Amino acid sequence: MRHKILVSRDIGKDALAIIKDNKDLDLVVWPEDRIADRSWLLENVAGCTGIVVTLCDKVDEELVIRAGPSLKVVSTMSVGYEHISLDVLAKHGIKLGYTPDVLTDAVADIAIMLALMASRNAAHSLSIVQSGQWPAIGWAPFGFCGPQLGLPGSTAKSFTAGFLGFGRIAQATVRRLVPFGVTRVLYTDSGRGKGRSEEDAQLVRDYEVFGQLREVRRVDLDTLASESDLVILLAPGGETTRHIISTSFLKQMKPTGILINPGRGSLVDSDALAHALNEGWLYAAGLDVVDGEPHVTSDHPLVKSPRATILPHIGSATTETRAAMASLAAQNLVDGVMGGPLKVEVDLSKIMV
Repeated sequence: MRHKILVSRDIGKDALAIIKDNKDLDLVVWPEDRIADRSWLLENVAGCTGIVVTLCDKVDEELVIRAGPSLKVVSTMSVGYEHISLDVLAKHGIKLGYTPDVLTDAVADIAIMLALMASRNAAHSLSIVQSGQWPAIGWAPFGFCGPQLGLPGSTAKSFTAGFLGFGRIAQATVRRLVPFGVTRVLYTDSGRGKGRSEEDAQLVRDYEVFGQLREVRRVDLDTLASESDLVILLAPGGETTRHIISTSFLKQMKPTGILINPGRGSLVDSDALAHALNEGWLYAAGLDVVDGEPHVTSDHPLVKSPRATILPHIGSATTETRAAMASLAAQNLVDGVMGGPLKVEVDLSKIMV
């Protein structure tokens, strides 16, 4: 039996070869190097057994109905799946594959890069050079200065990194932060469960070689806001965490505090953050994701803020990571179409339909 497969973007020759090498699969790929038109998806999805999408493609009731009863699996080349209606897939018995874990190190790297860029005013400094203003401004004793990331060279006695979410990416970020001189790690809402004090103590022992990390502890959201010098957001998206970083959270942050979001744009109320930066409730923010992306234009309040460093969702953008994500997405699709278990599958069994 032959199966029609729809791929909404060219995901690379190696990943596409995983699908093409199966002679029972007929492949249809969006031919252009841009987001697939919704009309093209709706026109070509009819009769598909499996589809590969990216986070820019909305998978909803309309698309599933247009595909018809043959649809068995949706595979997304992403960790997040907010663009997919889980209840619709659950109702129709359709499997969902996604691509976690393979991007852990790449996203942790971006978290550190954003922390350095935000604390050292990199975006504003670059704009000075690119706009030709450097000759007029020159050098000043405290020009472009920002708070030190960590303790080396600092007069402070402690530096606290706080994490909203403490899964694999957060812990990979801790490994990168510790050599900067972080003395405390706080986290909240991690999904690791309560009563993990021994596991947290082991993390401290793991980094004894650096001689400064003294504490890893789970705290509530208010404590995370008020005691952290650096807050890094790595929690899942969805309605339960939407705009969890709100005015009330931002008001509690230190005036020298740095907010970093390499996780989900929906975690942060953009208007509240722009206002907080303008009011000086925190020092700066570094964002790889923004609520409503990619529809973030030059008149967006955060783009206009000199204390906000914004990247266009490049957290996983290393060649090696994206290739691994594409291959995993392709393999998930093939496994699902051929009736086997997916390598990495979202559990839809508890979704209310």
